[in-house]
Amino acid sequence: EAKAKAEEEAKAKARAGRSPEVASFANGYSPKKADNIKTIDDPNFNSLFAVLIDVDTNTIVAQKECDSKMYPASMTKILTVLTAADYVSNLDEQVTVPQEAIDYAYETGCSTAGYEPEEVTTVRDLFYGTILPSGADAAYTLAVYCAGSQEEFVDRMNAKAEALGLSDTCHFTNCIGLYNDDLYCTAVDMGMILKAAVENDFCREVLSTHHYILSSSDIHPDGLDLSNMFLRRIEDKETPGEVVAAKTGFVTEAGSCAASYFVSDSGHHYVCVTGFALDQFICIDDHVFIYNNYTE
Repeated sequence: EAKAKAEEEAKAKARAGRSPEVASFANGYSPKKADNIKTIDDPNFNSLFAVLIDVDTNTIVAQKECDSKMYPASMTKILTVLTAADYVSNLDEQVTVPQEAIDYAYETGCSTAGYEPEEVTTVRDLFYGTILPSGADAAYTLAVYCAGSQEEFVDRMNAKAEALGLSDTCHFTNCIGLYNDDLYCTAVDMGMILKAAVENDFCREVLSTHHYILSSSDIHPDGLDLSNMFLRRIEDKETPGEVVAAKTGFVTEAGSCAASYFVSDSGHHYVCVTGFALDQFICIDDHVFIYNNYTE
């Protein structure tokens, strides 16, 4: 009984406010521009926005409009899971997917993980459902679980961005990445959000998973089959290393965009973000182009 009470108190504390460790991140999320920074202006490169950041030196080594305002679309969900990780104490806790999450995803025409109303899942599965298929149903349920409402959770997302030192140039209005003129960031901002997520053990695990099957439920006894299509497609491309984590996005106003984390054959770590490619395949090709031309 005492153990159960302690776990419940820890859970309540985790959901009550921002993690005390968050503030210490701020100094590590302001990359400097390299003296020999390269501008990406090759005709074979399609995206309107791009940045390549050397994580080891915290240096921007290549860019295209990297400080300009862009719409991140579903790359937003990287911040969704990063924020949620601060408020979760038991990944195996069961959660019921509310009707409002399904309605929200349906009414906004979003991609989903495939949940049905009142389906019982786990907190762990909600993370995977948010990232791999970019599920709005999973993201919305995770937000409500952590904060009671999407609105309160978005406040926590913005607080997280502020703690990372990014609040001057980025702002979020929903946890999905739906277009809103007041939901924006720069390519550098999203690169730093991905960097922070990769530094979190569980978020890194989720963002680096190619394939996952959700837990069995009464509604889906065989689970639901999820894939990170960016990772599965780029692994067949020739690059001087390996893309180990990624999240894509698309809305009309943002084009096809993606954030990926790359480890070169020489051991260098990089973050790459691109925005506004014509389609998802060109978006992947742009990441391949950057990794082949600007990494060591």
